[in-house]
Amino acid sequence: MPEIMIPAIAADGSHYPVEKLDAHVRGNLHLAVSIFVFSGTKLLLQQRALGKYHSGGLWANTVCTHPNWGEDIAGCAGRRIVEELGFSIPLKHAGEIKYSADVGSGLTENEHVHLFVGHTDAEQVLPDPDPAEVMATRWLTYNEICDGIARNPDQFTPWLRIYIRQLSQLFPV
Repeated sequence: MPEIMIPAIAADGSHYPVEKLDAHVRGNLHLAVSIFVFSGTKLLLQQRALGKYHSGGLWANTVCTHPNWGEDIAGCAGRRIVEELGFSIPLKHAGEIKYSADVGSGLTENEHVHLFVGHTDAEQVLPDPDPAEVMATRWLTYNEICDGIARNPDQFTPWLRIYIRQLSQLFPV
């Protein structure tokens, strides 16, 4: 498998290329993209494929990814929603967040995340997931996600649990 280079962030704020797995092993601060697609008040969640090198089988937001080295952030968001879920909708940049989380197996997500939001009709857009990326999808409200996390936190990615605590304003009411 070829090395995937992503943008890491130096102490001075400049970017430098780092191999994706190495960034997670070393805990380097790096750029990331998280997409939230809503239908009414429901968020499209994805269950990560079991073959992912971390967090396989866990539920996450619609898409969570890293831009390739030299790739435009918005371009990455548009590319990855098609690659992972097989559809395209307009996405709007909705802010940024930084977090660090242990994702198991000695790996750390230390991310500066660009957030993107899209709205669609769940009956009009049917996800066609790439099985190497996504096992399943489902639409849930904010309260349903909170209830699921309260009952079974280990079924959800660490970053989704962080987003739910810190980004409730993204959810339509």
